[in-house]
Amino acid sequence: MFKGKIYWLLLLLLPLAFIGWYFYSKKENKPIRTLAYFGPKNYGKAKDTAYHTIPPFFFTDQYGQKLTENEVKDKIYVTDFFFTTCQSICPIMSTELERVYKKYKSRNDFLIISHTVDPETDSVKQLMEYAKLHGVDDNKWLFVTGEKKHLYETARKGYLLNAEEGDGGEEDFIHTQNFALIDKERHIRGFYDGTDSIDINRLLVDLKCLFDEYEFKEKK
Repeated sequence: MFKGKIYWLLLLLLPLAFIGWYFYSKKENKPIRTLAYFGPKNYGKAKDTAYHTIPPFFFTDQYGQKLTENEVKDKIYVTDFFFTTCQSICPIMSTELERVYKKYKSRNDFLIISHTVDPETDSVKQLMEYAKLHGVDDNKWLFVTGEKKHLYETARKGYLLNAEEGDGGEEDFIHTQNFALIDKERHIRGFYDGTDSIDINRLLVDLKCLFDEYEFKEKK
């Protein structure tokens, strides 16, 4: 009987403890949740961890402007790989990205980068038309092209969005529905299915968590 009373007491106290922790976190401006890091880790001699970082890149956006790692400095961004003539998963992916774009495009530290996997077809002019199709009229959602080998290597070894082997040659082709969430230090903080609206809801929540994480660091 005594054990039973303790059981019910714990059931009553646990919700109260959670509520107390929640309001304490809010008061201290602490993020409620921090996101994990993805990708291989490197461990130094001092047992410090170096998380996987997106390597340097060089692409051209729909405005004919260059895009390198310098332009994404201090920005959180979402990235994917698509092609403008795709009639299967790409229209769904781009429609889901519209939701992300509309919600966060007012932030100066936010960006979406969509890479073509068909650079021979997707010229700068073609990418501009595709951007207009999805209501993009600013530089918060960039559609980029470049050398095929570099695009494919970035997808596979940089963003880890495709596990298939390939050399970016004439017969090589990437077709993935996956998105990656990248933080301000170019670390991968999440993967999402761009054809699944529920998974994109999760992306929207994770973006808020990541913004909160940086705001907390800035206040410390």
